[in-house]
Amino acid sequence: MRQLFRRVMRLAWMAVSGPGMWGGLAVYGVVLALQFLGVWISVRLIAWNKAFYDALEQMDAAGALHQIGVFGLWIAASAAAFLAGDWLRKRLLMRWRANLTRRALDLWVSGQAYWYLRPGMSPGAIDNPDQRVAEDCRLFVNRLLIETLDLITNVVALVSYVTLLWALSSFPLQLWGVGIPRYMVWAAFLYVALSSVVTHLLGRPLKSAIFTQEKREADFRHALIQLRENANAIAVAGGEPAETRRLNRLFAAVRGNWNLLIRRELVLGLFARPYFQTVLRIPTFLALPAYFAGTVTLGGLMQLASAFSNVTTTLSWFIFSYRDLAEFVAVSERLDGLFRTAAAPPLQQVPQRIARLPSDDGSLRLQGLHLHTPEGRALAPVPDIVVRPGETIWINGASGRGKSTLLAALARLWPYGEGRITAPGGLHVLPQQPRLLPEGIAASASYPEPPETYGPDRITDALRQSGLGALSQEARVEDLSGGERQRLALARVFLARPGWVVLDEATSALDPETEALVLRNLREALPDAAILCVSHRRPDALGPFRTLEIG
Repeated sequence: MRQLFRRVMRLAWMAVSGPGMWGGLAVYGVVLALQFLGVWISVRLIAWNKAFYDALEQMDAAGALHQIGVFGLWIAASAAAFLAGDWLRKRLLMRWRANLTRRALDLWVSGQAYWYLRPGMSPGAIDNPDQRVAEDCRLFVNRLLIETLDLITNVVALVSYVTLLWALSSFPLQLWGVGIPRYMVWAAFLYVALSSVVTHLLGRPLKSAIFTQEKREADFRHALIQLRENANAIAVAGGEPAETRRLNRLFAAVRGNWNLLIRRELVLGLFARPYFQTVLRIPTFLALPAYFAGTVTLGGLMQLASAFSNVTTTLSWFIFSYRDLAEFVAVSERLDGLFRTAAAPPLQQVPQRIARLPSDDGSLRLQGLHLHTPEGRALAPVPDIVVRPGETIWINGASGRGKSTLLAALARLWPYGEGRITAPGGLHVLPQQPRLLPEGIAASASYPEPPETYGPDRITDALRQSGLGALSQEARVEDLSGGERQRLALARVFLARPGWVVLDEATSALDPETEALVLRNLREALPDAAILCVSHRRPDALGPFRTLEIG
């Protein structure tokens, strides 16, 4: 319980703190005040019960009609307070969700945890981070607002209702010759306490089932996204049967856990639903001895029953909210897992002794560099080399020997290994499968800068140099072939004109003639740039080069 409290408080602080913190807390205070107003109106309605039913008992039509008008005013005030509070709460939900989402994105994206914690890259990979950022942040803040507001309001309401019930139930209950004073108060607490214990025992397995259901739903949704993103590869391979089997398997997991979840909810409901339907009637039954004894009038009976109902209903917050609380705990655990894992350093048991130093002469030096996989397996050693500005280096070697891993280390991404890398800043790395934006050709060509950084004329010239002169900037990125995608990514080099270019199979989808044309254009446009090229074909079009053999 202490760990859960700390987890919730840590996440709550992330949501509340930040820009506009005091304004958000002020809105929270207003919402709380409106809920307190609702409690006060409920107390007034309890008193209204006595006046209305006493008027009925006395056949006072005018008095009853007056009380109906009073009832309408109280209900209007209650509805206004509720709607105003609900509107403000929803505004606050988005404000706090924005704070929490911003922190999650900063940690996950800016901190490059999305790269380190990919499946296959780290044994501590995070499953479905998209769901945790998009859905769990929203669910956490929503449940945080609802449950904390209800809890605080119920504590205040409970004091008001118990005080009123204490005053109304001054008569004792004679039971086996023993008088139990103010038995209505004790009965309310005993009734709810026993019911809360039963609810917890029956509903305790819900948290793990809800946690698992969220994961299974996210896995299924992610598989559908993969189907859309890999539509061409699946279609040309005739992969529909395999994809159908995979989707059916994932949905079967969704369905299986759903059946488990609804069975556990049914078990809880077998107690919770009858409790919910009787909690407003039990008070009347318990107050009947006083009514039959003539201690209270019909109006007094209804007032007493209403006060008792409010006490038991308020005390039953835990019972009525048990399912929501279980979801809150599950969401908190998933979200906290994202923050904790993303903030943690890479695996400590794998060597992380790569010394990275700035170059004082603009050259790149690799000395004693030995790289490892995240599991600790040593890759082929990297030969020592000095690369000077303007040189071309062909990094060659069999697949799986660590060529792409070396480029990741040069880009300051790969932490596993030992040795020394002395490098200048500003390495421009192009991978085999470039990131293209659905916003269009210009946005993809200028990535990661906005198109306005270069302007349409420079973008058009860069497209021409990369062999895409006939491509309209209004074309859809989704319609481009693999070779066109790679040439569009190469246009970024012509735009940025970096001093160091790293090509990681960046022309693998091009035919030899097109590849040679683009590489010649690249060397002509950047005569003083150093180019490191990983490819299966010799980069003769780049001019004279040296070979760095890996493995």
